[in-house]
Parts: sequence; C-alpha cells; structure tokens
Amino acid sequence: MRHLAYLSVLAGCLAAALWLEPVLRVNVLRRWRRLLLTLLPVAVVFVLWDLAAIAAGHWSFDPEQITGVLLPGGLPIDEVLFFLAVPTCAILGFEATRAVLRRPAGDE
Repeated sequence: MRHLAYLSVLAGCLAAALWLEPVLRVNVLRRWRRLLLTLLPVAVVFVLWDLAAIAAGHWSFDPEQITGVLLPGGLPIDEVLFFLAVPTCAILGFEATRAVLRRPAGDE
C-alpha cells in the first residue's frame, strides 16, 4: 500500500477542499473551462521543470511511494496529478474565502 502514498496525500487534499464546492457554492468545478485554462499553463510549466530536473539528476521520486506509472522522461503520473490537484484545492480555498467574506472577484 505504500506505493499509493502520493495518491493518498492528493486524495486527502481533494477531500479537504471539494466539500467547499457544494456547501459554499463557489462554482469552481461548475466553471470547468475557466478552471482548465488556469490549471493547464501551470501544469505544463511545472511538468517541463520537473522533466528538466529529473534529466539533470536534481530531482527524483521514491519508487516505493508512487504508483510506478511513469510518463516519458521518467515523470510519475502521480506528480502530474499533483500539478492538477493542489492548484484546484488552492482555487477552491480562495473562492471559498471570497464567498464567506462576500468579496467580489476581479471579473464581477
């Protein structure tokens, strides 16, 4: 089960944040195109960064704590999911705070 450690942490992060969507009606997931336009550039930059760090020998992953599914360049799929899950949690937290404080967004 240790090989699921990385995914378990990501699942915990998502579980801690996803309830904000229906309870506070933050509409982050409902506006999925906006979310994707936010996540994709971030994920691309950090995937490229990780690939460069792996290739240079500056970055590695404990094979006992990841699923073992590797993308080209030796990047674990777990790491790509990290680049999607953690920013999603941050956005949910930001939007929840904004909703509770009744602060308008920049586009409203």
